[in-house]
Formats: sequence, C-alpha cells, structure tokens
Amino acid sequence: MVTKQFKGSPNEADLTRADSLAREIFSDVANKWAFLIIEFLGERTLRFSELRNEVEGISHKMLTQNLRMLERNGLVERRVYPTVPPRVEYTLTEPGQALRATVDGMCGWTSHYLGHIEASRRRFDA
Repeated sequence: MVTKQFKGSPNEADLTRADSLAREIFSDVANKWAFLIIEFLGERTLRFSELRNEVEGISHKMLTQNLRMLERNGLVERRVYPTVPPRVEYTLTEPGQALRATVDGMCGWTSHYLGHIEASRRRFDA
C-alpha cells in the first residue's frame, strides 16, 4: 500500500482513510517485536547483540527489520562508532521515549488482565 505524505497539522490527520500515514505507523509499531524493542531500549542504550539477548525468541532478521522500521519512523537512533569491528548502538529518540509510556501501559494492562484472558480463552476453546 502506498501512503500519502502528510503535510498538514496533526489535527488534520484523517485516521479513517485507508491510505492514512497514521494507519501505516500503527501497523509498524503495534507488533510484539516493536513493543519489546521499545520496552528494552527504554531502559538503556543497547548494542544489537545485547538487544537480541533481551528480546527472547527474536531472530536476527526480525530484529534487523524492526530496528530499521523504528529508525525510519524516527523512534530509534542508530549510532555507529568507527572501530574495528564497528560498534553499533541503539537508543530511543524523544518520540520513542514518549511511545514507551504507551508501551508500558500495554505491558501493565497485560500483566493485570493475564489471568482473566487465560480463563476466557479456556472457556472459549472448550
């Protein structure tokens, strides 16, 4: 899908349009890997391998794709140091830190309602 570049004020964004940039952003950041990356980078700056160790179960490819997407959206900053081998660190930008507040809320909600959701799934699946 091709999205139109948004040139107006945030108040003029039409979230109901299928080609809305806002919908693309929602799709980008509302996935389990992006949530976990944002959560762990909110705690401190991490190198790729450190981040991969923190986000259990993520593949090298998936971590790379999500970091690139978050960097493209201005939520993560990638810093390369001219060493051999190159040292690369990732940190949240100001908008990324602001989004982390929402991610923290989702994590808290999940923890609070996990038992309820598990019970509902058991009833539904029975």
